[in-house]
Amino acid sequence: MKITINGQVHELEAGLSVAAALARAGVLAFRRSTSAEPRGPLCGMGVCQECRVRIDGRPERLACMTPLTDGMDVETAR
Repeated sequence: MKITINGQVHELEAGLSVAAALARAGVLAFRRSTSAEPRGPLCGMGVCQECRVRIDGRPERLACMTPLTDGMDVETAR
């Protein structure tokens, strides 16, 4: 399936979470802390909320809890 990550199209296999898809695409920093430090997923089960990204225009989505869908547009804090 094809998804867009920060404006670039990536082709990834079905069955992944958004967090796993981002990691496979080489994106390890999903957001920035209040002091601008890069942050990425920690727990992988939605508790830490370090994996928050914008998905299809909706902010603060948990990447580790969201299944990948074809055509999805994902934005991380760069």
